[in-house]
Amino acid sequence: MTEAATRLRHTPGAPAWASLMVDGLDVGKEFYQGLFGWEFRTGPQQLGPYVRAVAGGHEVAGLGKKADGRQVPVAWLPYLASTDADETAAAVRSYGGTVAVGPLDAETAGRMAIASDPLGAPFGVWRDAHYPGLGTAPLGTLGAPVWFELVTRETSPVVKFYQAVFGYEAKAVEAPGFDYLTLYADGQPVAGIHGVGDALPRDRGPHWRTYFAVEDPDAVARHAGELGGRVVRGPDDSPYGRLATLADPEGAHFSVIRPVAMEG
Repeated sequence: MTEAATRLRHTPGAPAWASLMVDGLDVGKEFYQGLFGWEFRTGPQQLGPYVRAVAGGHEVAGLGKKADGRQVPVAWLPYLASTDADETAAAVRSYGGTVAVGPLDAETAGRMAIASDPLGAPFGVWRDAHYPGLGTAPLGTLGAPVWFELVTRETSPVVKFYQAVFGYEAKAVEAPGFDYLTLYADGQPVAGIHGVGDALPRDRGPHWRTYFAVEDPDAVARHAGELGGRVVRGPDDSPYGRLATLADPEGAHFSVIRPVAMEG
């Protein structure tokens, strides 16, 4: 990873981590290990059993077990970088969002919170304590997150919240009938907001989607079904690479993509 890319992971608003809380941790580990070839290391245990997934020698994501009786959706969450998790949590509240967990220390790795935007999409806040390896995989590492995207009904009602809290610059993708904003931190594209109108799933509501880099989305989609998951959409070609949206055995949605930069 270049020095500039490493710095970007610490830039406020840049995705620094991806995490999934599941009911069955062993089932989740087996699925994602089979799908991406992940290995696992023990992570912070404040909220229960938690492991860090390793791809290509780099820690790329986390899996944790949900607390018994806690009624929260099983969904991949991006953790957005902050220089001060407590100040960011206060800003979330000030601009109409909610904070469900924290801020609290994740042992010596950093300080975190789990929040939701004003329309209900959950996300994490992460203040890095310079834990070596956390979220530092080179961009495009197979099995590592490569893009994060907020799926919501319309971009305009919610983008001002993220700009106020994280200082993003937002630029519209110019395409007829396509409601999409790219979010920039420190001049670099870090995430997107996709307004899908009535196509927003009623049973999920607004949510963040994590894209993982893979070499062959078609093969990964087939293998997901063999491992107990399912294909939600695709595989399809896009201007950004061939991709598919999948669900794991507990129903958590995520996407896999072969980025255009990997082709040729």
